[in-house]
Amino acid sequence: MPEPSSASPGEFSDPAAARLKAKLRALPHRPGVYLMKDRFGAILYVGKAKDLKKRVASYFQRGRRAGFSQPKIAALIPLIKDVEVVEVRSETEAFLLEGKLIKEWKPKYNTEFTDDKRFLLVRVDERAPFPRFRLTRLRREDGSRHFGPFANAGQLRRTLADLRRRFGILLGDASAPTPTPEDAARYRLYADARAEIYGHPNEVTPAEYAARVRSAMEFLEGKARAWLEELHADMEQAAAAQDYERAATLRDSWQALAQTLANTTRDRRFLRGGPDRAAVPPIAAVELAAALALPLPPRTLECFDISHISGTLTVAAMSRFVDGAPDKPGYRLFHLRGPAGNDDFRALEEVVGRRYARLHREHKPLPDLVVIDGGKGQVHAALKAFLLHELAPPPLIGLAKREEAIVRPGDIPDLRLPDHSPALHLLQRVRDEAHRFANTFNARLRAKKIRESVLDDFAGLGPAKRAALFRRFQSLAGLRAATAADLAEVPGIGPTLAARLRVFLAT
Repeated sequence: MPEPSSASPGEFSDPAAARLKAKLRALPHRPGVYLMKDRFGAILYVGKAKDLKKRVASYFQRGRRAGFSQPKIAALIPLIKDVEVVEVRSETEAFLLEGKLIKEWKPKYNTEFTDDKRFLLVRVDERAPFPRFRLTRLRREDGSRHFGPFANAGQLRRTLADLRRRFGILLGDASAPTPTPEDAARYRLYADARAEIYGHPNEVTPAEYAARVRSAMEFLEGKARAWLEELHADMEQAAAAQDYERAATLRDSWQALAQTLANTTRDRRFLRGGPDRAAVPPIAAVELAAALALPLPPRTLECFDISHISGTLTVAAMSRFVDGAPDKPGYRLFHLRGPAGNDDFRALEEVVGRRYARLHREHKPLPDLVVIDGGKGQVHAALKAFLLHELAPPPLIGLAKREEAIVRPGDIPDLRLPDHSPALHLLQRVRDEAHRFANTFNARLRAKKIRESVLDDFAGLGPAKRAALFRRFQSLAGLRAATAADLAEVPGIGPTLAARLRVFLAT
């Protein structure tokens, strides 16, 4: 799309012009995404920029009016009454976010992202005798496996070239294999020197080649931990040697591969009939891994929160997210076994220890990242729980509410991500879910306690009869609305006791 331009904001006659001018002046010289809005706040156009200030300002340069090549761009400018921007760290992130927002909002003046034509997919037809790994821009509903879409085309091509060297697969540029004269059951993949260059046997059976294809697809599906860790180690080594240009290149390669693996995992779940539950873009996990120096983007996150009322009715809750979406069957509630009062540290030490000691006993994997709702003290209490149970802790952080800072154990400084950061938004969602779940549990216990305490002063009702009354009438209001005859129908409540109880409830 061409760089549109039109009248300056000063030519707008409505009061929004002054606010728009001020926003334009305050824009940063950073990459990001911008949203053009009309006077009702509706999004007209979404675009990406290497430099937000220069890009957005170019829309309002008077001298470029004659340069319009698309009438619809000229029609857009007078409608713009507000501009909202989202800063990101790189052009790649801006590209990904632009596509996501366009698909979500479908602005009237955007046409570039109406489908996936700007993204590349990897297509593998497993039904073919010798499946190839092909690049395509259109998803075919023909039973083929598709991986992607991927925003970084160059990195994707390098990944496929590496797959060919590692596993001896065929890419889209290869000719059809030919039977060998010596053995018709075996086929020659290449008729030239490429087989020697790629370092795998050139003559194979269809079954042997199918095993190569399966290994390559498993690699794409996320089983590339060793390669990612090598990239990450090389990146840190380059940074330590102050070779920042190479470190930046390795960082971009690492993030692109991590993005690739995150996308292919989602695609695999969809093709197997499972729901695509990734409610946030995979870049959130990729960004979180980069910020915390994790070897892989975290797929599973578990967060703990403690809730109590002035030190009473202390409970704990744990939320669990998988691939960026709530895994509600995996949520857990905890009654405290020991006296906690308002000691959140002791409560966290207990529930974190109980949770992961049990997973260890059952030989189940620990999450990729543990999040604690709280600051340094809460994080150290959770870490102490792992040490007491002699467990190697997974990556462990806290999210402090006041400044939304990421807190880490030891003397590591707190980390603050930008407000627009997808990684921060993911952590906030995990934390808020744990907080909501804990408060709901606490409120339920509090209501039960209040409900049951009303009958504590009425002689003649033990726990069994109280429970029977509340099973029948559901609530205190229902109990008070019941007649003496209604009360007498409850097992264990005779007419005499029912009459006394009716008078008690009415006073």
